[in-house]
Amino acid sequence: MTPLLETRELTMRFGGVVAVDRVAFTLQEAELRCVIGPNGAGKSTFFKCLTGQYRPSSGDVLFRGESVAGIPTHAIARRGVGIKTQVPNVFDGLSARENVWIAANKVAPGSIADKRTDAAMERVGIAGIAQRLVGQLAHGQRQLVELAMVIAPEPDLILLDEPAAGMTDEEVDRLVGLIAELNRRHALVVVEHDMQFIRRIAKTVTVFHQGAVLIEGNVADILTNDQVRDVYLGKQAA
Repeated sequence: MTPLLETRELTMRFGGVVAVDRVAFTLQEAELRCVIGPNGAGKSTFFKCLTGQYRPSSGDVLFRGESVAGIPTHAIARRGVGIKTQVPNVFDGLSARENVWIAANKVAPGSIADKRTDAAMERVGIAGIAQRLVGQLAHGQRQLVELAMVIAPEPDLILLDEPAAGMTDEEVDRLVGLIAELNRRHALVVVEHDMQFIRRIAKTVTVFHQGAVLIEGNVADILTNDQVRDVYLGKQAA
C-alpha cells in the first residue's frame, strides 16, 4: 500500500550544518503520528520540509506517491494537506468567521464554503467568537481560529506544529478531544515538545535526535525508553 506521506533520505543542510539527516518516514491513511525531540533535534526543520517552507538539500517528500519536495506551501495545501505553523497565520483585521470562510472558500466556493465554515468553527468550539476581530483575541483563541482554518477545507492530512503552545488548560483539553475526533477522518502529524500533551494524544511517536530518527514506537514504550530519557525526557519521564 502506498503511504499517504513518505520521506526518502530527506536531508536539509544549512552550510556545514546538517539539520535533517537522511530521514525515512512513513505515514498511512488516517494515522496519527507525534514527532518529538529536544531543541535542535531537527523536528521543526523536518516539518518545514514537509510543508514546502524549505526545499530539501536532497532526498524526497511524497504525498500519495507523488513528489512534493520544494513546491510552494499553497500548492501542497491544494493537494489536500492542512498546515498549521507555530505562529498563527491569520488576518487580524477580519473576524474569526471571515478568516475561516476564506480558507474554506479556496476549495469549496459559495454555500458549501458557508457550511464548512460553520461546521469547522463548531468542531473547534469557537462559534461563540465568530464575529470578533481576530486581532482582539487571546493567543490561544487565535490558535483555535487557525485550526478551524486548517480543517475547513477538509484535508486528508493535517500537519500541526506545536498546536498547544500558548493555550489555557481549558483550550488544551478541547484540543485533545478535537485531535481524537479529527483522527477519525484525517491523518495527522503533530510536532510538539509538551510531553504531558503528547501523553494525552499520542499513539505512535517518532523521536528525533541530531537531525535523524532515533526511535519510533508506541507512546508507552517510547516514554519509558532509557535512550529516549537520556536524550530528551530526563526527569519529565519520572
